[in-house]
Amino acid sequence: MTIKARSGTHLAILAVLSLSHLLNDLMQSLIPAAYPILKQAYALDFVQIGMITLTFQVAGAMLQPVIGMVTDRHPAPYSPVVGMMFTLSGLVCLAFASSYAMILVSVALIGIGSSIFHPEATRIARYAAGGRQGLAQGIFQVGGQAGGALGPVFAALIIVPWGQPSLAWFAVIALVAMMLLTWIGTKQRQIRDQFVALQAHRKNGVEAPRYAPLTIAVGLVVLTLLMFTKNVYSESFRSFYIFYLLDRFGLSIPSAQMMLFLFLLAAAAGVLIGGIVGDKIGRYKIIWISVLGPLPLTLILPYADLFWTGVLTILINLIMASAFASILIYAMDLLPDRIGLIGGLFYGLNFGLAGIAAAFLGVLADSYGIQTMYAICSFLPLAGLLAWFLPRATDTR
Repeated sequence: MTIKARSGTHLAILAVLSLSHLLNDLMQSLIPAAYPILKQAYALDFVQIGMITLTFQVAGAMLQPVIGMVTDRHPAPYSPVVGMMFTLSGLVCLAFASSYAMILVSVALIGIGSSIFHPEATRIARYAAGGRQGLAQGIFQVGGQAGGALGPVFAALIIVPWGQPSLAWFAVIALVAMMLLTWIGTKQRQIRDQFVALQAHRKNGVEAPRYAPLTIAVGLVVLTLLMFTKNVYSESFRSFYIFYLLDRFGLSIPSAQMMLFLFLLAAAAGVLIGGIVGDKIGRYKIIWISVLGPLPLTLILPYADLFWTGVLTILINLIMASAFASILIYAMDLLPDRIGLIGGLFYGLNFGLAGIAAAFLGVLADSYGIQTMYAICSFLPLAGLLAWFLPRATDTR
């Protein structure tokens, strides 16, 4: 039986959905976590590493908004299961890839799997939220962030000692995720009907606010730019943080991967805390805190020693990730009937654009050094000033 709070929040479904998100993003995170192994085995440079990230991110970004629009019109509760099949095939292909071209094909398959998973999963989280949207998105996203954080740990414990073929062992995770997502699919109609009934009860005959097209357009553009700059900064760590630690402090690969794990774990805590606090104080305030709060820390980071590098990276990602749920819900409040599209845009398009940025960052790292690249990235949070132009939508406080 589904555990449901008085607010209409289906906590059991959200917990299973979060676990599925964890497994999905864990498999994705194995790609950057395996970069040191792939770089050594295939003599790759930073530009080629950036191209792997670009291929993965663009494969996901190209399809997600399209799939979101299709599922807005024709809900497909079992589409995340199909996405997981693509992820499984990509992971096995990557385990036995024998060339750089095959690596690109493999990560593209994993990216397509992600593009199919996220739009419908975002919709289910919206339905299961009831009256606690921030909590629900925080629970859903904390699974993804935790999965991303576990990638470097599994890489250090399994992939480094056992090599590239050990990636195939993680196919078992994909099979488990497919079973969980099949169960969730059987519940979608039930929670959708309850969500619609709850919304109708809360409105009590009052029509929901409808925003002018210009307000919606400005809001989505600003939110997209804010998410993009946050993702670019995060992507600089996912793709190159290990190499930064190796280059500047001479750490071993397992030690660097564990520091990447701590960085990504901070994001998991940040999205959950931000979602809960956003329900209390409003999305608008959380966004402001998240987009400008990390700026002093990012400016100090390139000049810090090893200990303070660890401390600063945890604090930066904790604060920066806190707005993820609020940005997503803010966009959903502007377009409440296009949840799949919103999920596709903010999980797909933004991460795809961040992938393009990762390729550019690879060029910077090769041309000017990886430490210089991080010094340049430290100014990215200045883009948070764009929040000034964010429309004050009624539901977002």
